This record gives sequence, structure tokens and C-alpha cells, in this order.
Amino acid sequence: MGTKSNLKHARTCVYNVHYHIVWSVKYRRKVLTNEIEQYLKDLFEEIAKEKGFEVITMEVGEQDHIHVFASAHPKVAPSYIVKMLKAISGRKLLLRYPEIKEKLWKGRLWNNSFYIETAGSINEEVIKRYIDKQMKGGE
Repeated sequence: MGTKSNLKHARTCVYNVHYHIVWSVKYRRKVLTNEIEQYLKDLFEEIAKEKGFEVITMEVGEQDHIHVFASAHPKVAPSYIVKMLKAISGRKLLLRYPEIKEKLWKGRLWNNSFYIETAGSINEEVIKRYIDKQMKGGE
């Protein structure tokens, strides 16, 4: 995930729009293994680049939910970011790992709902540390 500056430039101002996004697997099934997490990290970076936003960091929590810290131009709706990440990753993940379907009713990977918050620059490091703790088991 990106380590470069997350500042986006517009004509006469510099702005920084960050989002903390969380969503879960249907029925909170624990299907997101370390191998799948690595695949999702690569996939999210690819999706973000193609769709015009940046995934700064992403971690799987307890093998059943995802935390994403993303940045985008203010004209990119946060719901668009979620829609692109969930729709594309859900389809590609089930194609690559068809055994996951056996653990899910009707073969749908992601829960319909999600949580999103806009993060100001003061909260950025706090959110990054929180997401990093997801990877380490919430120490």
C-alpha cells in the first residue's frame, strides 16, 4: 500500500481526504486466511489505481472483517470506493477460492452493510495504528 504523500493538489489548495471503512463477511464466517488477505491487499491496490483512489492500508480482523484506510479526491464518493472494493473483490475472490462458497449461504461473500468515517489529519495516525493492531490480533 502507498507510502508516498497522501496530499492531493487542486488549483490553489491542497486537500487531504481520508476514509476509514469497515465491512464484514456474510454471517461473520471466518474465511479470510492469511493467503486471502495478501491476495486482497494486492487486489485492493489494483482496484484503487484503476478507479482513481488510493488504499493507504488494509488489514483483515479476526478472519471475518476488513479495515481499509483510503484516500480520494473529494469528487470521489466514499460509497463509490466501498462499492468498487466490495463488488470487484467479492467476485474475484470467489472465482479464485471457490471453496469459500461452501461456507456461505447463496455464495455471497460480503455483508451488505459497511461502516465509514471521514478522518481528519489528526486522526490519521490513530486510525493507522488501530488498523495495524487488527493484523497483530488486537494487542
